[in-house]
Amino acid sequence: MPELMRKEYILVATDYPGLGTEGIHPYLIGESEGRAVLDSVRAARNFGNSGASNRFAVWGHSQGGHAALFAGQIAKRYAPELKLYGVAAAAPATNLVELFRDDVKTEQSLIAMALLSWATHEKVSPDSIIVASKRKSFDETARGCLTSFKQLFILSKDDKALKSGSFLTIDPSTTHPWLGIMQRNTPGKQRAGAPVFIAQGTADKTVNPQTTKNFAKGLCAGGETVLFNSLPGVTHIWAARNSAAATLKWMDGRFAGRPAPTSCQ
Repeated sequence: MPELMRKEYILVATDYPGLGTEGIHPYLIGESEGRAVLDSVRAARNFGNSGASNRFAVWGHSQGGHAALFAGQIAKRYAPELKLYGVAAAAPATNLVELFRDDVKTEQSLIAMALLSWATHEKVSPDSIIVASKRKSFDETARGCLTSFKQLFILSKDDKALKSGSFLTIDPSTTHPWLGIMQRNTPGKQRAGAPVFIAQGTADKTVNPQTTKNFAKGLCAGGETVLFNSLPGVTHIWAARNSAAATLKWMDGRFAGRPAPTSCQ
């Protein structure tokens, strides 16, 4: 952030629905996240004498990367008055079906958050997929929120009950309507909206590096301009920090009007 401010960027972080307001946060609901990001840009432009123009780029990590990708996809439709110059994502959630299958035994808190979010916003009851004896633990864990490193450790303790054997009665990633929900909230099915920068740590245990790499290849195959930045030995939590310098350099190029570099072959 200090470097961005030194370069006189105007920074704004989205305030997603359900975080500090009533209701369940629409975690990994692409349309909602994308709108929240674009609304934050609008808010920055309307804030006092901020001097913010209609030119913007988005940058997010993990869920934020998912949100950034969806913001790019819907920007022209949802916020036609804004001009998107680039979409940057560090260790983003992309293919939700693959990530669900990878994380269901190791990232129970995130899985619980996603399932409760999808159940609430898609109006589907989770009762048919949650083991009855673990419903209380599921609800408590699913309502957690990663707002700090301290909260990360608290959540890791809270989801112990979910780790003691499967809390699912079926595999949602192979069963409708859950499969369809995951597919609809997977980015990459529409145009990216601008050049894309993706950073991914090779030691990530939350977002499978190969899933991210395959997503980038899919964007390339669809005619997008994508720069893929592999981060050797970097885990999930440090992907944004360790790619910040490269991301900023890439972003500077977009606003300067230079041709976007690409890893696509």
